[in-house]
Amino acid sequence: MVFRRREQQPYWKQGLRFLWPKGGWGRAARYIRHRLQRLPDPPDKIARGIFAGVFMTFTPLYGLHFFLAALLAWVLRGNIVAALMGTFFGNPLTYVPIAVVSLQTGHWILGDESDPEDHRWVGDKFAAAGRDLWDNFVAIFTSDRADWSDLALFYDDVFFPYLVGGIIPGIVTGLICYYISLPLIRAYQNRRKGIIAAKIAAMKAKKQKQADGNASAD
Repeated sequence: MVFRRREQQPYWKQGLRFLWPKGGWGRAARYIRHRLQRLPDPPDKIARGIFAGVFMTFTPLYGLHFFLAALLAWVLRGNIVAALMGTFFGNPLTYVPIAVVSLQTGHWILGDESDPEDHRWVGDKFAAAGRDLWDNFVAIFTSDRADWSDLALFYDDVFFPYLVGGIIPGIVTGLICYYISLPLIRAYQNRRKGIIAAKIAAMKAKKQKQADGNASAD
């Protein structure tokens, strides 16, 4: 392949790049902001897309955030590209606080009693559920017996409270991002229109000056 690395990076380095991209998360955030500001749609449509992307990061539906954010943006008549970029609000630096807030809110809404210290091991619970799902899949083709008890426990303790609890903080955070991004995108687009208009006016003035010079020479 033309663009393939000559030397494949080791897995530990790939994992490090996932947790901390080259240039840092600040540079990545500036790049995303730059790309959002240059989208051609009206500011309110772009901001609705950002809301959709940010909101979806508060759901436990990992692996589906892109698809669901695009679907929600389509329903809200928002910009789909902005929605996809908005999902980067969920990253290795924010997933833990997002999970803790969503779980605590979910247990509060459902009236469950939960140990706040237990939320520190949400990642382990997701990993355990994934292993159980794989074991049960393998059991279809082997003599092993499928056991869904651990997955049922995961659903009751983590997934459903996370799904319910992520709605309120997801809406609140999405609205905050919406109202912050809306004036910024509008100001950027207006400034960009002014720059383009000034360049067009300068080109017209230069062309007119050339035309006047040719007329006077004749």
